[in-house]
Order: sequence, then structure tokens, then C-alpha cells
Amino acid sequence: MALSVFVIVLFAAALHATWNALVKGAGDKLLTTVLVAGSASLIAAVVLPFLPSPAPASWPFIATSTVLQVGYFVLVARAYHAADMSQTYPLMRGTAPLLVALASTAWIGDPLSTAGWIGVAVISTGILSMTGGIPGRDSRTGVLLALMNAVVIAGYTLVDGAGVRLSGSPAAYTLWLSLLTGPPLVLWALLTRPDVFRRYTAGNWHLGLIGGIGTLSSYGIALWAMTLAPVAVVAALRETSILFGAAISGLVLKEKVGRARIAAALIIAAGAMILRMR
Repeated sequence: MALSVFVIVLFAAALHATWNALVKGAGDKLLTTVLVAGSASLIAAVVLPFLPSPAPASWPFIATSTVLQVGYFVLVARAYHAADMSQTYPLMRGTAPLLVALASTAWIGDPLSTAGWIGVAVISTGILSMTGGIPGRDSRTGVLLALMNAVVIAGYTLVDGAGVRLSGSPAAYTLWLSLLTGPPLVLWALLTRPDVFRRYTAGNWHLGLIGGIGTLSSYGIALWAMTLAPVAVVAALRETSILFGAAISGLVLKEKVGRARIAAALIIAAGAMILRMR
């Protein structure tokens, strides 16, 4: 992987951790997630007229990924409501790259080198070691939701890794995904909690805007990188977002980040270097 691509994907990882922290720190995590997705849709609607349309072959992938992305946003909010970000975020983001690596060769013909497998495994090991061991009874629901979301993340990563390569335009592909993902979530909020959602939007629209820019930029960069490098490598490198997530959860959200998680961060960094040198 070229150094420029490596650095840009790390920047995407920082953006991803930031918008996840916004959701975790918000008063209503589900409605904040809806605001993030809705804002990303509005941004996409403004920008898409200036971009070429994705190639027809990529549209089935966009449709499939849209369904998975809606499920992802809902599970993110539910997981953060049930347990700490410092536990659920590593489970979601650490398990998914392993699933992607196992499936990418068979499904999209994207084999990994030995160094690539080692790098993915090291990053995932480091991320998973940040969960703090066996969950307590009170947090098991959050852990289960996080593991379910890992499967969803792996699913849309594989779908989009194949679809973006057929699209001819990674930016347009990303924006169409966002344009289609946001409205179902906003419609749900308006139908089930209309007054609450309107009041929450009036007071927290800025969180949605920041999160929308973050999720669009983060995932757009990742999809662009997948046109230049193996999907599993990009997926694993993007999950170094846990390094930024750990810092945010400790310094901003005031969650406990001890020596074990610092050691895990060093393992993740080592895995990233392995991928850089593969």
C-alpha cells in the first residue's frame, strides 16, 4: 500500500472514531444516529448532481448495502445505549476485519499475502483485547448487539468492496449509499417520535452535521482505497480507528482506559505497520 493511501486511511479512521464518540456522548443515542444519517443524506443530495452516476453494474450492490447500512446505524445506537463505547466499539470493529478477510478471497477473489493475514490478525487481536475480558451480566446485551453489528459491518464491507470497483466513481457510489440510507431512519423517527425528534433536532442539529460529514468522509475514503488495495487490508487498517476511539472514550467520555488497553493500542499500531510494509 502506498504511503499516501496509508496515511489517508488513517485519517478516515480518526473521522470514524469521532462521529461514533458523538453518538455515544449524546443525550439520545438513537436520535443522534438518525441525525447523522439524515445529515449525510442531505449533503449527498447537494453534491450528487455534480458527479457522474455510478455504472449500472454497481446498483444492485448499492441497494443491498443500503439495507445493511440502515441496520448498522440502528445497532450502533442500541449497542452504545446498552454498554460502554470502550467495550462495544472494539467488538464491532475488531471482529469485522477477520470476517472480511475470511470471506473476501472466496467472494470477491481478493487474496491476501501472508504478511497481509498477519497484519489483519494482529490488528484484530489488539482491538478485541480492548474489550476488557468477559462482560458483566449488565453489559451482555450490548456485547451481543456489537457482535451482531460486526457481521453487518463485514457484510456491507464485502458488498461495497465489490460494488465500488464496478461503479467507476467511488465518490458517487458513497454518496448514493448515504442518500438512500438516511430517509428510512428519519421517516421512522418522524412516525414514531415526531415531537421528540423535532425538538431534539432543533437543539442538536450541529451534532448531526458534524457526524454526517465524518461518516461520509470516512467511508468514502475507505471505498476509494478499496479500489487500490485488497478490501481486507483496507478494512483492517480502517479499524485502527479504535486507537482514536480509546483516546476519545478516556479523555472526553471519561470511560476507564487502563494499562491493558494501552498495551492493546500498541498491538494495533504494530499490525498497522505490518500492513504498511506488506
